[in-house]
Amino acid sequence: MTGSLTSTIRLDASQRRVVIIAARFNASLVDQLIEGATQAWRDHGGDPSRLLLERVPGAFELPLAAKMFAASGGVDAVVALGCVIRGDTPHFEYVAGECARGLMDASLATGVPVIFGVLTTETLPQAQERADVQRMNKGRESLEAALEMIQLLAPPARAPRAPRAPRTAKRLKTRARKR
Repeated sequence: MTGSLTSTIRLDASQRRVVIIAARFNASLVDQLIEGATQAWRDHGGDPSRLLLERVPGAFELPLAAKMFAASGGVDAVVALGCVIRGDTPHFEYVAGECARGLMDASLATGVPVIFGVLTTETLPQAQERADVQRMNKGRESLEAALEMIQLLAPPARAPRAPRAPRTAKRLKTRARKR
C-alpha cells in the first residue's frame, strides 16, 4: 500500500479495549510499530489501562495469540504487529503467508477485528521506513484501522421502544389456533 490511511471518520478509543500482540523477532522495528500504535491510542482518547500489550516470539505465532484474545470476549479488537523481511530462502513466503492467513481466519472465526499490522518487506530499509513513527507509521495506521472496524461492526444505537402490553391468556390461545 502506498500512501497512508486517511479517514474522515472520527475515531474514539475512550470506551474500547484493544490488545496489541507484537512479535519479538525484529524487535527494534516492532517496538517502533508499538510506539506508533500506542500514540494513536492516546490521540484518540484511549485509556492506557484498556490497551493491552502481549509479546510472542515471531510473526508465525501471532495468529494463535490473536485468536485466543479475540475469542475471549474481553477485547473489541486485536492489532497484530510484526516484521518479516525477505531473505535468500523461501522462509519469508511461509511465515508471511501463514501469518496473514491465520490472522484473517482468527477474525472471521470470532467476528472480532484482527488487524494485520505485520510489515512484509523486501529489504531492511523498506521496513525501517514503514516502522518509523515520523515517516509511514504503520503502527499508527494499524491501531486506527482497528478503531474504525470496531465502529463499523458495533451495533447501531436504537431508539427505545414503548413497552408492549402484556399478553393475556386469551390472546395467546387465539394466536396458537391461527398457527
